[in-house]
Formats: sequence, C-alpha cells, structure tokens
Amino acid sequence: MIYSVHGKLIAKEPFLAVVECSGVGYVCRVTTSTSSSLGGIGETVMLYTIMQVREDAVELFGFAMRQELRCFQLLTSVSGVGPKAALSILSDLTADRFLMTVASGDHKALTRVKGIGTKSAQRIVMELKDKVTGDSLSLLGGDYAVQSISDTGGGNAGEAIEALVALGYTQSEVTPIVAKLDSSLSISDLVRQTLQAFGKRH
Repeated sequence: MIYSVHGKLIAKEPFLAVVECSGVGYVCRVTTSTSSSLGGIGETVMLYTIMQVREDAVELFGFAMRQELRCFQLLTSVSGVGPKAALSILSDLTADRFLMTVASGDHKALTRVKGIGTKSAQRIVMELKDKVTGDSLSLLGGDYAVQSISDTGGGNAGEAIEALVALGYTQSEVTPIVAKLDSSLSISDLVRQTLQAFGKRH
C-alpha cells in the first residue's frame, strides 16, 4: 500500500498528475480540484494515495487533502460506484459540499454530475447517509455539524447553507441555525431567517 507520494510534479492534466519520487514517476488519477491545487510543473507536491488493483490494471489515485481521499473511499464503497464515477463526483462537488449533500439527503445534486443517474444518486445517499453523521464527521475531517444538516432533511436547506457560505459565513456558524428552521421554506426565506437569527446573536 502506498500511503502518499512526495516529489516533483512533472506532468499534469485535469484528471491526472505525475509525481517524480527518487527518479520514479508515479501516475496518479486525480480530481480537478486536486489538479488545480498542485501548482505548476516542477513544483514539489504531496498527494495522499489509494492504490486499486484489478485484473487488467493497477491504478494510483491521488488527493491533495485527506478529507477528499476519505470521501473517495466512501463513494467507492457504494455498490455500482467505481473510481471513475467517484472522481467525477468529487470534481463537481468539493468534499465538504459532497458530505453536506449526502447528509441532507439531496440526491438531486448528485444527478447534475455527468454519468450519475437518479438511481445511482439515490443509492449513494441511502448507503452513505448513516455514515456521514455524528462521530463519522471527525474521521472525515469536516468542521460542521453533520447531524444538524441531516435534520434539515431537504435540498433547500443545503442550498441555503451554500448561499450563506458564499456570503462569507462559515458552515459551522449557519448550519445549526438552518437545521432549526422549517425545511419546506424557500431558499431565500431560509437565508433571510438565518441572517435574522444570526444578527440577534451578535
């Protein structure tokens, strides 16, 4: 098992990076997020890795952040979800956004990823939702209350949290407030009421 690679970046593409370690170039399949974070050719980089061995291939998958690696492991544990689909999902959604999507039960967000149909999205949420709660959060490296997100129960809550984060608030600040609101409210109402509640605290 190769835990990580550390060396000079000698090639990079949207879904691939080659890291030279002690004269050996390791080809790593990566997400677009990891690829964009690596910098330029010739720079020293470090990737957390997972090796997958199949009858016809041995592939190394690399991740700039440990949280993204854990999400990849979660995704590939779902029946019918292979490494290619997992990379696509984590290229369209950040690790934090993926966790929030699963915890809130918002399978529709996953169907926006190319190659992920409704049944696959529902299966991912169904199989992973219980894992992305409580103590599992600390193992995944997140910094917000996943159980609280789970309690919101709707896609509008997740999108409201995302909108609030875009306004400059942190997920840990707004998630507990959104979790207490009526999840049937529109996104704009959820955002407005959260801002009102947040304002009363300060």
